[in-house]
Amino acid sequence: MNTFKRTIAVVALLSGFLWACGESSTTEPAPDDDSKDRKAVLTHLADEIILPAYANFKPKLETMISKSQAFSAKPDATTLSEFRQAWVDAYTEWQKVELFDVGPANKTGIRNYYNIYPTNVTGINDYISDPSVNLEVATSYDKQGFPALDYLINGVGATDTQIVAYYTASVEGPKRLAYIKRITDHMNALITKVIADWNGSYRTEFTTKTGLDIGSPMGELVNGYVLHYERYIRSGKFGIPSGAMLNGVVASDKVEGFYKKDISKILAQTAHQAAVDFFNGKSVKTGTNGAGFKTYLDALGAKDSATGKTLSEMINAQFDIANQKINGLKPNFYEEVKTNNAAMVQVYTEMQKAVRMLKVDMTSAMSIVITYTDNDGD
Repeated sequence: MNTFKRTIAVVALLSGFLWACGESSTTEPAPDDDSKDRKAVLTHLADEIILPAYANFKPKLETMISKSQAFSAKPDATTLSEFRQAWVDAYTEWQKVELFDVGPANKTGIRNYYNIYPTNVTGINDYISDPSVNLEVATSYDKQGFPALDYLINGVGATDTQIVAYYTASVEGPKRLAYIKRITDHMNALITKVIADWNGSYRTEFTTKTGLDIGSPMGELVNGYVLHYERYIRSGKFGIPSGAMLNGVVASDKVEGFYKKDISKILAQTAHQAAVDFFNGKSVKTGTNGAGFKTYLDALGAKDSATGKTLSEMINAQFDIANQKINGLKPNFYEEVKTNNAAMVQVYTEMQKAVRMLKVDMTSAMSIVITYTDNDGD
C-alpha cells in the first residue's frame, strides 16, 4: 500500500457539527471520574477484545504454518489445497486484529510485515535466490506476509499442477519452499512476541496509564484505530484499486488477495466489521457490547447541536451505510474494479464520511490529537 503524508489540523473542518459535552458544566465528569471511565474502557478493550482476538488468530496462523510444512514435505495437489485454505482462514482472521496498532503491535510494526500489498514479485524472486537477505528491514515489507504467500501459492502457475511443479523443480524447488518457511517462521515470531508482550507488562501499562497525552495508550489506540480505518480499509481496499485516490486511474492489480481473486470481499467485510465492533466495544468472548469508544463518547455527551443526535449514533449510522455498500459488491474486487468500479468508488465515498467523523469529530470530542500524517485531502 502507499503511504500518505500530510499534517492534520485537528481543529479544522468540524463537518458542520458542534459537539456539546453535556447539558451544563455540572454534568461533565470530574477529572477523577473521567480517568476511571477511561480505565474501564481500556480494560474492557484489552480483556474482552484485543487479547481474545489475538488468542483466536494465533491458532489459525499455526494451522497455516502446519499446512505449509506438510506441503513442503510433500508438494502435491492435496497438500497445496489444504495449505491454501489454511492461508485463507488465517488471512481472514488477521483482519480482526490488524487494527490493534498500539503498544507491541506498533513497536514491532507487525502490520508492515504481514499485509503490505501489492506484493513485490521481482523482490520475492530475488529473496528466494538469496536466503541471507534481512526480513527485518522496511525494504522487505512487500516481499513477505500474507500477500507474498498469495503469490507463492496462487500466482506462480495458472493451475495447481503448474504450481506444484514450481516447487518440485529439482534445483529451484527447495529454495522456493525454503522461502515459504522463512516467511511463515517470521510471521510466527512476530505474533508470538506481540502476544507475549501483551500478556507481560503491557496490559498493565495499557489499562493504568489513562491520560490523553501524545504517546499515552488511549491516544495511541485512537490514532491507530482511525489510521487503520482511513488508510488500510478505506484507501487500501477501495480508494486505491478503484482509482478514487489516484486521480481516477484504476489499479485493479492493487486489490487485496490479488492472486486468489475471490477473497477480497470477505477480507474487506471482516476488516470493516472488526472496526465497527471495536468502536462499539463488542466483546469477542460474549458478543455483547461493553465499554468502548461509543460509551466514552456518550459519557462525554458528544452530540450534534442541531439535531440532538449523539455522535456515536451518527458514526454507527455511517458505518451501516458503508457496510451495505460493501455487502453489495461481488467477491472478486479485481473484476469489480474492471466491470463495476462505480460501486467500489461509492464504498470509498461512504467510508470517507465516516473518516471525517472519526478523525475530526470523535478525536475533538475526546481531546485527542491526531499524530499521524497523510496527503489525501480529508
